Amino acid sequence: MKKLYSLLFALIIFTLSQNIYAQKDSIAKATDSVNAVTLEAYNIKLAQIEQQRLKDSIKKSELEQQLQSLKTTDNLKKEELQKELEELENREATRLAAKREQIDKLRSKIKGSPVRGFFNDTLFNIYSKLGSFSAAERAQAITRRIEELGDNILFEPDSLKTSNNETTADLVYHDRIIVSVSENDAIWNNTSKELLAKTYQKIITDEITAYKNETSFKTLAKEVALALLVIGLLVLLIYLSGKLFHWTAEKIKQQKDKRIHGIKIKSYELFDADRQVNLLLLVNKLVKWLFILLLIYIALPVLFGIFPWTQNFAETLFGYILSPVKKVAFGLWGYLPNLITIIVLIIIFRYILKFARFLKNEIARGNLHIDGFYPDWANPTYQIVRVLILAFLLIVIFPYLPGSDSAVFKGVSVFLGFLFTFGSMGSLSNIIAGIVLTYMRLFKINDRVKIGDVVGDVIEKSLLVTRIRTTKNEIISIPNSTVMSSHTINYSSDTVSNGLILHTTVTIGYDVPWKDIQQALIEAADRTEFLLKDPKPFVLQTSLEDFYVAYQINAYTKEANKQAGIYSELHKNIQDCCNEMGIEILSPHYRAARDGNMTTIPADYLDKDYKAPSFNVKMDKDNNEPKA
Repeated sequence: MKKLYSLLFALIIFTLSQNIYAQKDSIAKATDSVNAVTLEAYNIKLAQIEQQRLKDSIKKSELEQQLQSLKTTDNLKKEELQKELEELENREATRLAAKREQIDKLRSKIKGSPVRGFFNDTLFNIYSKLGSFSAAERAQAITRRIEELGDNILFEPDSLKTSNNETTADLVYHDRIIVSVSENDAIWNNTSKELLAKTYQKIITDEITAYKNETSFKTLAKEVALALLVIGLLVLLIYLSGKLFHWTAEKIKQQKDKRIHGIKIKSYELFDADRQVNLLLLVNKLVKWLFILLLIYIALPVLFGIFPWTQNFAETLFGYILSPVKKVAFGLWGYLPNLITIIVLIIIFRYILKFARFLKNEIARGNLHIDGFYPDWANPTYQIVRVLILAFLLIVIFPYLPGSDSAVFKGVSVFLGFLFTFGSMGSLSNIIAGIVLTYMRLFKINDRVKIGDVVGDVIEKSLLVTRIRTTKNEIISIPNSTVMSSHTINYSSDTVSNGLILHTTVTIGYDVPWKDIQQALIEAADRTEFLLKDPKPFVLQTSLEDFYVAYQINAYTKEANKQAGIYSELHKNIQDCCNEMGIEILSPHYRAARDGNMTTIPADYLDKDYKAPSFNVKMDKDNNEPKA
């Protein structure tokens, strides 16, 4: 199984490395392509200048020959030829200036072709072509010749010399040309051909000398010994770290039920002791492997740095660590002014919010009075102002946020704004309705209200919903937009000052005197708890129907939230008072024949000797027949 994991790990590493190299190759090819196009345009321009130089050179040679062939007395002709020669020299100076200007324009755009040393380091760059050879071909050819010199065990540094020709300064070893330095090469390096050739001579001589020293048997033996020492130290450190983490794992196990009792958040047990031990062991193992990987990562650059052929690998590996660290450090340093600006802005807006909160508290407590502004508006108004201030703060500091001007940041911001806008349209309408309801002051917490068909006490008001507790202890959430579109009755808003009128209706037959009924109803109201005696209850005769009269008892109360109980008590007292006064409450659907039937008044209210009246029978003595 371990072999399978090792094989899988190696396959992943190989795939990733191939992808990385493939990406690098593609990027390098793209860069070389752009570089080649630019260089081709540059070479065409230089070729035109070079053609003019050749023509001028031929012309100059002819003029010099004519000048030498003239007799000493032919002064006029001599002056004429010398004048033409001066014009050619001026043209030559102009040509060099144009070439230098052309090269200066390309200096920041063109990447030269590197001439590599023995350890893959860059000795110098070639920028211009020479004859039919491009810059890249020249660099490859010079690299190959330097390698051949390094392989020559009889190499003599003194035999590497410079030689000036008609158009180039050559660096030769015995009879072989190693590097030819042209006028364009010299301009690219801001020097003369001769000095550039001398510079190349020193660089190549030092490189070959260093290569021979580094590849000597003695040096290689030292490097191998040093590498073995580094590997041995690495193995030793890994072994010791394994021991260390094994010891910490055993210590963790020993602390079970001693110092490790599990993790509880209030009454909820997040981890028991066993799970906490397993978690700590897992963390211990992760730290162990991270430490080992860190040791390997540090050891590899050291190991690669021992041998000259792999020193570039060491620099690359160190670069993987140092480059991000440098980027973070320089990024923080560069971002410091913006960070200070953001901190200052946050402090300023924080004190603005404090001042707004102070005003809110003063208004809510009644210490500060503003005409037309109610104290219960203070908190919601403060919340709205707070949101606006925070939104303004975000707008102000937005340009100072890192990456705020990037296209990705702007795109994400627009996308989130789009989602928020279209995903919260219903919520926004409820929020706006909630704000409007606040300033309409329709109700407040604990008010008894009726919203649509829902009757109950208000227990919560938020920007989104209003929650009502009904008399049956049901919690009903009503969206604020629904509250806005429904009619609302508030039973509590004026109860304390003017009282709430509770009323109920009874229907009594015409045979009962209305004064007795009104007396019974008022007496019932007076007996009912929470109904006020002042103002006095009053009775309205609301209608005279075919078979009965409708009496409505009205009474004041200041307990709007206890209506159900008050109504129940009132109805009971109405029944008692009517019974006590011998008044039968007959509904419109109740039919009774008085003769031969019991009264509807309960027996407790009747006399002890009460008897149901008998049927009345009228006799027709003439015909001897009863009449009902």
